Amino acid sequence: MSVKKVVLAYSGGLDTSVIIKWLMDKYNCEVIAYTADLGQNEPLEPIKAKALKTGASKAYVEDLRKEFLEDYVMKAFKMNALYENKYPLATALGRPLITKKLVEIAIKEGADAIAHGSTGKGNDQVRFDVSAVALKPDIKVLVPVRDWELKSREEEIEYAKKFNIEIPITKEKPYSIDRNIWGVAIEAGILEDPEQETPEDIFSLTKNPLEAPDKPQYITIGFEKAIPVSIDGNKMPIVDLVTQLNHIVGLHGIGRIDMIENRLVGIKSREVYEAPAAVSLLEAKRALEQLILDREAMHFKDQLSIKYSELVYYGLWFSPLREALDAFADKLCENLTGEVTIKLYKGSVTAVSRKSPYSIYNKNLATYEASDTFKHKDGEGFCNIWGLPLKVMASIKYSQK
Repeated sequence: MSVKKVVLAYSGGLDTSVIIKWLMDKYNCEVIAYTADLGQNEPLEPIKAKALKTGASKAYVEDLRKEFLEDYVMKAFKMNALYENKYPLATALGRPLITKKLVEIAIKEGADAIAHGSTGKGNDQVRFDVSAVALKPDIKVLVPVRDWELKSREEEIEYAKKFNIEIPITKEKPYSIDRNIWGVAIEAGILEDPEQETPEDIFSLTKNPLEAPDKPQYITIGFEKAIPVSIDGNKMPIVDLVTQLNHIVGLHGIGRIDMIENRLVGIKSREVYEAPAAVSLLEAKRALEQLILDREAMHFKDQLSIKYSELVYYGLWFSPLREALDAFADKLCENLTGEVTIKLYKGSVTAVSRKSPYSIYNKNLATYEASDTFKHKDGEGFCNIWGLPLKVMASIKYSQK
């Protein structure tokens, strides 16, 4: 393959640090590094300097936190997207945005390829590869980790040392960590043994629940059309809101997820996540939906949420079906405005209060007190009609005995 110029998704981690040098040697090409700030909570200028020092001809660094939350995370949030009912999809949601930017830079710089540091058995390779061709069908996508001679992370570390490439990990802590404002994904190392408990030292967003405050904290989240807009009555931009919630909720040890996950490529993988803001916001929004949405809408949305989560996880963000489901979610979320108070206490978050001008909860219908306006006599006819098919089938069944 002839490649003259490549735009690399560069994080400054082990894989991409090695990839710059490897691409230059393999293809004798120019490498442009692109680093997206999705809320890694680390200074990115040193990463830019490191990319240039390692051999990149140019290094782009771009703050995408607002775009990431508004155009990607909040779309999934409206659908309550949780892969396998647990993972808030932080990493999965970031990949299509990064790919979009890689393709834009490639067009701007006249590059004939993009590259990323995903492995041949991971999910991210699919998200990058499929998103790229959906945006530019003729783009070349290079994935060195699928092709090179380095067969383990230990060999990558030795390669980096050989060429004096600065890397952020050691053999003692060989974790693969991907962090953005919506959550942290952690894998590798001791986590590959599902019998071992997750070591406490890998967590960065959440306090050990055993060491969390002994008194619960209550906070109120305000929503407008399903989008969180305020904390305790204080309106703020979405980036500030999620950042604050990560801190507040994390102090109570909330948002840790430890799961055996079914990867798209067919294998099971031990994954550990931290997502304080995501977990707490989903709990609050779900409580608001229970107050406002009718039964059929809620139940059908639950079914579509599974499909939406799969589309994101499987790398099909740029698909017509995902766009169609967004339209469904937008319609259903038109009245999801109100406030929900959540209780934070030693690793758990619980919605304890909710209110909305669009609530369809009617106390006079729900109560068992004297103010009850429900027509109890209607219950007999309802039960007779509802159970009629079963009654007919049962009568035939017993008549044949």
